[in-house]
Amino acid sequence: MNFSQVAERFAQSGAGTDDFKRLYKDAFELMKSDSPHAALYFVIGSIAHAYVIQYEDQGVSTEFADKAKGFLVDFNQKICQALTADTATKLALLGEIATQYQFDIPEF
Repeated sequence: MNFSQVAERFAQSGAGTDDFKRLYKDAFELMKSDSPHAALYFVIGSIAHAYVIQYEDQGVSTEFADKAKGFLVDFNQKICQALTADTATKLALLGEIATQYQFDIPEF
């Protein structure tokens, strides 16, 4: 499975913690088979993992879960772009994801 397939499956899934868990497990697995892009997979996997750790045993509203999923879908699109980009663009997209996650998403 490649990351485009992982991202598409996540986009079409629900917004439950099991869906986030599948995303992070798939991303971490891709780190083994596509090590040149491991940093991209690590970032998205770590973000999805943080959501699972924070909310797995809690009830969250549908609106909250959908909002969180929307962030990840957007990040996945940037990762897909980065996978085919030159090095400078790849790093810029990775920086955008890291910055947005750190400063714009305090929930997880």
